[in-house]
Amino acid sequence: MNDFSVGDHVEWNSEAGVVSGVIRKKHTRDVQFKGRTRHCSEDDPQYEIASDTTDHVAMHKGSALRKAR
Repeated sequence: MNDFSVGDHVEWNSEAGVVSGVIRKKHTRDVQFKGRTRHCSEDDPQYEIASDTTDHVAMHKGSALRKAR
């Protein structure tokens, strides 16, 4: 399952290990994020996620995410 909604609690792998957070926005059009263009579409959205433990905000495709336990 790669389709998530705002408010879903998800986790993903990072250099520091498994990280979890809450989706705060679903992007379906190209967007500037941290100085780079992130290519998004209705068929291949990217999700803006606020980390549970830090102030970090990440953006990932659904294929990199899984529902947190």
